[in-house]
Formats: sequence, C-alpha cells, structure tokens
Amino acid sequence: MRLSEELPVDGRLARVYRYGAGLCGVVLLVFGTLGLADRLSPFSTDGTRIAGLSTNGALSVISIVVGVLLIGGAVIGGNFASTLNMTIGALFVLSGFYHVFVLDRPANFLGFGMTNVVFSFVMGLIIAIFGMYGRVSGGLPHDNPYWRRRHPREAARETLARRELGRR
Repeated sequence: MRLSEELPVDGRLARVYRYGAGLCGVVLLVFGTLGLADRLSPFSTDGTRIAGLSTNGALSVISIVVGVLLIGGAVIGGNFASTLNMTIGALFVLSGFYHVFVLDRPANFLGFGMTNVVFSFVMGLIIAIFGMYGRVSGGLPHDNPYWRRRHPREAARETLARRELGRR
C-alpha cells in the first residue's frame, strides 16, 4: 500500500473527500452544538442522550472542534483534506477501541455509551475512506488521475495508442 502525494489531474476526485469531510464535519458540529446547548456537565461519565448518542460537555466541545477541522479541510481541499480525513478517521477508530474497554468505568471521561462506540467506528471508517479515495492503493489503474500524474510518459503513450486504435 502506498500513499501518493501528487495532486490529481482530475479535480473530481478531490471533490469526494472535500464534500465527504464537509458533510461529516457538519454532522459533528450539529451534534456538539446540541450538546453544548443543553449545558451538560463537562466530564460526566453517565452522559446525556443527544440525537441517540450519549454525550457530556467535553465530548460536545471535541465534536465541535473536529467538525470545524473537517469543514476547514473541505474548504482547503487537495492533499491536505485527504490527509486530514485519514488522520481524523484513524483517531475515531482508535477512540472506539479505547471506549469499548472503558464503558461503565471512571476512565470513560467522555460519557460514551455503546452507540457512541459504534458511531465512532462507522464515522471513523467513513472519514478515512473519504481521505483514501483515489490516493491509497497497491496498484492504481492506468486511467486513474493519480497514476497518470505520476507516469506522464506512459500515460501519453497509452493515450496515443488508444487514438491510433480509434482511427482504424
């Protein structure tokens, strides 16, 4: 598996992780804002239910910060958005693993419940996939813009060969 640093020639791929990050960021921003609107205690391990998820003040603030980061990444775009999505997605998955082991314990300082754990895994995978789309692969197809950017000579030869076949 390789991480390609080149920007794609085709801007359509960039829109995938930009819009995906923006949408996930808006969801987190709304969730965090609803939590803060209820004036929750900052580190309650019981948590209060908001939109089907357990939350406290600290989780609400973290959700707002991460939501703003994802929206900011969506605005900036490019490899920054892709890398940000992969990083935040991995952190969500790690958070899910951590909170599986601290449910109903004093170390559950974000007030997670089992629905939060599942949400953390799912949201983390979605965000990470948005970041990896078109950028991480063991072998990209030759019509992929990342491959074409990295192999301009071969791409030009293949384009020329296709044109020649089309003329016959």
